[in-house]
Amino acid sequence: MAIAGEITELLKRVRNGEAEAENELIARVYPDLKRLAASKLRSWKSGGLQATELVNEAYLRIFGSETPVDWQNRAHFFAVVAQQVRFVLLDQARKRSSGGHFSVELDNSLRDKIASPPPLFEITALDEALQRLESVDARAARVVVLRYFGGLTLEEVAEVLNLNISTIKRDWTFAKSWLFDQLKPVETKG
Repeated sequence: MAIAGEITELLKRVRNGEAEAENELIARVYPDLKRLAASKLRSWKSGGLQATELVNEAYLRIFGSETPVDWQNRAHFFAVVAQQVRFVLLDQARKRSSGGHFSVELDNSLRDKIASPPPLFEITALDEALQRLESVDARAARVVVLRYFGGLTLEEVAEVLNLNISTIKRDWTFAKSWLFDQLKPVETKG
């Protein structure tokens, strides 16, 4: 993953209007973003969306907007990217008549309670549940967005949110359990 200080410095330059800084930023983070998107898309039923398409669409939404983002730091950047990936997937799911499915990863204690493979959930239902989770525990919801939509590891989420790993693990465990209770699995065709 790109080095925090380097990304923050590039974001400051982008915020100051340096066009070449945006190109440097994208060159620096694009491989990480594509790797993260590819990793997550393998476990999502995303209707054929490719990692390159997902990253490019998120990029266009972020940097193609008439209202530039007032970049604060690397954490802010990855939070914005994760949100845009979420919105791209939601938009695609809404365009498809059958809806979008999202494979929710469960930890071993929850996995013992269900049949394998892990259940699939509608991405639109997941988004609605995430909105409810935000009102219950906003930080846990941010952890989910960074993990599911940003593809970050627990360690990377801790770094991005500037929190210790035990706090992130606690939030992650709570959020997964809470979401599992809120969501109904999609019946898959055999």
